[in-house]
Amino acid sequence: MLNLPNILASFRVALAPLFFWLILLAGRANGGMVGSVHVSWIDYFAAFVFVIASVTDFFDGYIARSWNQKTKLGAIIDPLADKMLTLAGFLGLMFIGRASPWAIYLILIREFFITGLRVAMAGDGVEVAASMAGKVKTVFQMIAIGWLTMQWPYANALLWIAVALTLYSGFEYVAAYAKATKKS
Repeated sequence: MLNLPNILASFRVALAPLFFWLILLAGRANGGMVGSVHVSWIDYFAAFVFVIASVTDFFDGYIARSWNQKTKLGAIIDPLADKMLTLAGFLGLMFIGRASPWAIYLILIREFFITGLRVAMAGDGVEVAASMAGKVKTVFQMIAIGWLTMQWPYANALLWIAVALTLYSGFEYVAAYAKATKKS
């Protein structure tokens, strides 16, 4: 069913590759120098696109809950849009040297593992709602991406906080799955 929350999530899916491309352009605008602290107009535009995409993440969930517009399509496309946006940001920032490859590898491994686990859980008829730690993780990932895009102070500290929250929320999902399968 196509409703406003699903349209917003679809818009976020469309913005993810644009954001990735803008980050790569920003790296070139900075002369391709790894670690360059020059902020170009492309950095600002990339940050603008990212903020718009991030705001749609808040509004699609809020509207779906408030207006009782939750759908099966929304349950699929919303987390997909989140993953596409954050992974586009983290990979792009890693490629241009603004994010630690090790931090990004840890995030990627967790995201792919937990996505696979959630698919397995769905196959077993186990539904685990997003935890508070998962929501906080998403917020910190988005803040870290924004800070890294703009090369603001403490961006790398925020990235590592996001990594810690990402791993912690992953352990929560594993524990929830173990508990649910133990009951059955």
